[in-house]
Amino acid sequence: MKRWLSPPRWVARVKREWLVYHLGLPEFRFMFDAPPDFEWVSLDCETTGLNVRTDEIISIGAVRIAGNRILTSERLELLVRPERGVSADSVRVHRLRERDVAQGLPIEEAMKQLMHFIGSRPLVGYYLEFDVAMLNRAIWPMLGQGLPQPKIEVSGMYYDYKFRQLPPYQQQARPEIDLRFNTLMQELQLPVYEAHDALNDAMMAALAFIKLRQLRGESDQPH
Repeated sequence: MKRWLSPPRWVARVKREWLVYHLGLPEFRFMFDAPPDFEWVSLDCETTGLNVRTDEIISIGAVRIAGNRILTSERLELLVRPERGVSADSVRVHRLRERDVAQGLPIEEAMKQLMHFIGSRPLVGYYLEFDVAMLNRAIWPMLGQGLPQPKIEVSGMYYDYKFRQLPPYQQQARPEIDLRFNTLMQELQLPVYEAHDALNDAMMAALAFIKLRQLRGESDQPH
C-alpha cells in the first residue's frame, strides 16, 4: 500500500522545493537543508534607525548555540557600510560613527557572510522580526526571497513562561507582562552587557533562550 505524506508535510515539502527552484543564487541552497540537531543562531543588527523601508544596517552580530552552550568561538561580527550617512541620533544609540562604518563591508558581501554563518539553523533573537525584516530587504534582491529558517522570538518565550506562572483568574484577564529586555534579563538572573552592540545583544538573547528552554524543561538531547 502506498504511503502518503500528511497534508502539512506535503505542503511544506512542495513549498520548500518551489523556493529552492526559484532561489536567485543556487549557492545558498544549503539554507533549505535540515538543520543540525539542537543548534541555533542568535543574531542582532544595529541600524541607522527604526524605519524598515528607509534605514540601513550598519552592524551585525551573531553567535551559534549548541544545546545549552553558547559557542563563543563560533561568532560573527560585521560592520556594514551604509549607502547614506549615519545621523547624530543613531550615533548616540550605538556609538558607531561615520568613519567607523566607512570601513565596513558592502551590504551584499555582509549578507553572503551571514548566510554562510547561519546555514540552515533556526534564528533566535529579541524582537527578531525587525532584524529579519531589515536583513530580508537586503537579501531579497540577491535571492528573490528572504531568509527561510524558522524564527524563535525570545520575548515570546518569556511571555509564555511568565503567563504560565500566573493563577487562572489573572490569565483570563489578559495580563500585561513587562517584556523590556533589561526586565527580562533581570527576571531570569542573567548578566546584562553593554546594550546596542550587535554581538553583545546577540549573546544576551542566546543566554535568555537557553535559560528559558531550561525553565521549560526542554532537553538538549534527542529523545
